[in-house]
Amino acid sequence: MSDTGVAAWAALLRVHAALVPQLDRELQAACGLPLTWYDVLLELNSAPGRRLSMGELGAVAVVSRSRVSRVVDQLAADGLVTREANPDDRRSAYATITEAGRARLRAAAPVYLGGIERHFTAQLTAAEAFSVATALGKVLAALDRS
Repeated sequence: MSDTGVAAWAALLRVHAALVPQLDRELQAACGLPLTWYDVLLELNSAPGRRLSMGELGAVAVVSRSRVSRVVDQLAADGLVTREANPDDRRSAYATITEAGRARLRAAAPVYLGGIERHFTAQLTAAEAFSVATALGKVLAALDRS
């Protein structure tokens, strides 16, 4: 592997390690919403029918698959999602975003997007942002194929 490849990987890890906790702190301070909750609500809100199975949610949310169920339970306790049994498979369940969840997501979106702008995209030119998105998209596509 080239030194440039190693440097790119290390930079990605350092940015992730620094930015995720920063966004989490900002969301919690402004909205009382942890970043993991925001991410799960975002994925549910954009899903067809605004619901996903736990397996589907684990595949798309940034939170680890093993934590998805716990996060959904916490969101359900706050009335932001409902958990519904899967009528076709009693071993699985669906998470569905509620109107209260959609309202919390809408209220938190400016904080989340503002943090991304301030801490990430404002540091890049449009061409650099395009390059980062394209390069990381290639990595994700390759992982999806494997």
